[in-house]
Amino acid sequence: MKAVALAAVTALAACGGGPTRRVVTDISIGSGQSVQGSFTGGAVPLLGDTAPHVWTSGHPYNLPVHGVDVSRYQGDVNWHQARASGINFAFIKATEGGDHSDPAFRRYWAETRAAGIPRGAYHFYYFCRSGAEQAAWFMANVPRERGALPPVIDLEWNHQSRSCPFKPSAAEVRREVGIMMSMLHQYYGQRPIIYTTVDFYRDTGVRNVGAEFWLRSVADHPRGTYPGQQWSFWQYTGTGTAPGFRGNVDLNAFAGSRAQWNRWLATRSQR
Repeated sequence: MKAVALAAVTALAACGGGPTRRVVTDISIGSGQSVQGSFTGGAVPLLGDTAPHVWTSGHPYNLPVHGVDVSRYQGDVNWHQARASGINFAFIKATEGGDHSDPAFRRYWAETRAAGIPRGAYHFYYFCRSGAEQAAWFMANVPRERGALPPVIDLEWNHQSRSCPFKPSAAEVRREVGIMMSMLHQYYGQRPIIYTTVDFYRDTGVRNVGAEFWLRSVADHPRGTYPGQQWSFWQYTGTGTAPGFRGNVDLNAFAGSRAQWNRWLATRSQR
């Protein structure tokens, strides 16, 4: 396991414009190896990483609003402790394909609400079911609830799938995803967010479906891995740590300031 130590000093600018701090870090990795780096904004000191990346093009801790995405593999979570440590939102796996639901979804859904953490549900897309079937399955399992975040469609190639080796064309992907998005939008009253990975984004042209994006980029800032693409959420590590979680957890950052986060919540939460 790698240890990370951060030391900070103040100075200048941040995400979204306006006067802010500059933080200079001394990142110690493993047995005494040290890397100097600087980034704007402020670190979230209680969040960590068991396999930290040395960011050279925009540090995720530039951004003040962080959250997690979870599934049953996280086990028991102390959500009150997570919230107190700086976890501002959670995306919870609800469904996959047309017949699988995550066994922890309903428990996490209730626990995050009790802890006062804004949360939304996500669906892992399966390429051997139609978009309409998958939308119907998601709607059967995820309640319409005032204050919930928009539904999320998780789009990534699943190269290890034993039950569905099918890899559809880019045009078919966009068509079926578009159908699912329309159905979820009509049912939940908010247009879904698309989560995706670099290779899926590149292969399918999913940028053209007119969605708000949550992007996975664990070795570079999204502006480097998804040039020109606007985004609202950035999944920056799969080996994160946070109080309330017993093991690793995916960590994510929102693209703006706290004021912008509050405006986003007011606009994009279900009514």
